[in-house]
Amino acid sequence: MKPQKLLVTGGAGFIGSNFTRHILASDEGIDITVLDKLTYAGSLDNLKVLEGNPRYRFVRGDICDEKVVKECARGCDCIINFAAETHVDRSIGDPASFIMTDVYGTYVLLEAAREMGIPRFVQISTDEVYGNAVSEPSKEDSPLMPQSPYAASKAGADRLAYSYFVTYGTPVVITRCSNNYGPNQYPEKMIPLFLSNAMDDQPLPVYGTGENTRDWIYVLDHVKALEKVMNTDGLEGEVFNIGSGIELSILQVAAGILDALGKPETLIRMVTDRPGHVQRHAVATEKIRSQLGWAPEVDFTDGLGKTVDWYTDNRDWWEKIKSGEFKDYYRRMYKELHEK
Repeated sequence: MKPQKLLVTGGAGFIGSNFTRHILASDEGIDITVLDKLTYAGSLDNLKVLEGNPRYRFVRGDICDEKVVKECARGCDCIINFAAETHVDRSIGDPASFIMTDVYGTYVLLEAAREMGIPRFVQISTDEVYGNAVSEPSKEDSPLMPQSPYAASKAGADRLAYSYFVTYGTPVVITRCSNNYGPNQYPEKMIPLFLSNAMDDQPLPVYGTGENTRDWIYVLDHVKALEKVMNTDGLEGEVFNIGSGIELSILQVAAGILDALGKPETLIRMVTDRPGHVQRHAVATEKIRSQLGWAPEVDFTDGLGKTVDWYTDNRDWWEKIKSGEFKDYYRRMYKELHEK
């Protein structure tokens, strides 16, 4: 049975807001409550188009707050948990907030789902939990070898969710997606950082050799995979990888961005590698393709073009972000760029 009332946590963030907008546009039978703390990476600007929509409600609150979680979850038949601290770099300097939100917050949500008998719970995990995909793309049963506090916090939440399925029968489904890109992505992440820097003729900071590779997926392809998961019965206890199969190095992506914008490759600046930097992220997606009939629709060239267009047309969105707290963060993270 398709859910009719969703609680989307972290719905003002990048993937959560893309998901919320897509679902409300594509399915008139669904109401959505978004619960978001509105930390630095969450913004109501991402949901502005939904203002006045009678099927959308926003609640500002923390998933670690049991009272607000229960108030928001009451009457819902599906929780989709996007809420998380998500940036690897920030987790290296401040692991505590990642453990609190990503692990304890997930616990609070799971407890609410268990106590209230909510019939579906989708835990949004990440391919970061696998660590390095050394010889082949990671499969759903590959060992979890997280290499950063962020990855470890997501692995903890991932396995906590599974334990609630095994112990209490909580109807949990877990998804692990590769690197997303697209509209509304906070510019601390690589593609929007490189795009916005290049637009302003600022250097693109590339860690180490730049040869680290990632599987890059356009955010709406991820959203449509989650829509399939949400609307399919009988998936309780399952894990699904989501990815495009398009593996590109950081240098390749940087070059593609500069080419799309007509900017010189001299903007690329190599900086000291970050600790625990994963060499390769890649996931095997045969399971979701065969069981749910999902496949990515957007190739990287088209997806990057759409993303370039969005950031070009929405300079006010990212310029406002990069003029605030982001400036101090950027200077801390990329000291080498400011010392030369």
